[in-house]
Amino acid sequence: MNRVAVGFSLVLLGACVTPAFASDDVVNLTLKDHKFSPDGVTIPAGKKVKFLVKNLDATPAEFESDDFKAEKVVPAGKSVEILVGPLKAGTYEFHDEYHEAQSKTHLTVR
Repeated sequence: MNRVAVGFSLVLLGACVTPAFASDDVVNLTLKDHKFSPDGVTIPAGKKVKFLVKNLDATPAEFESDDFKAEKVVPAGKSVEILVGPLKAGTYEFHDEYHEAQSKTHLTVR
């Protein structure tokens, strides 16, 4: 009887567990020729979002935003995860610090 109760409890507990990020909480960014693609991203206000940044260039990049306080080196040919938010509605800039003029783009939060 105890095994049945424990088993049932585990099934109920498993049904309550949700993934840390749903697929719509992930933003895929690619860095190629020192430019981000897509150029401009929109995320919901008040929600934490995971950016998956893939660097297709032969040199390292540094994802950076002074506006939303994020900074992370992305090695050449590699990908990194960056948690962003939760943020208030507005427009925020981000760029590759090593190639700021070429890579500057924006994040729109609605």
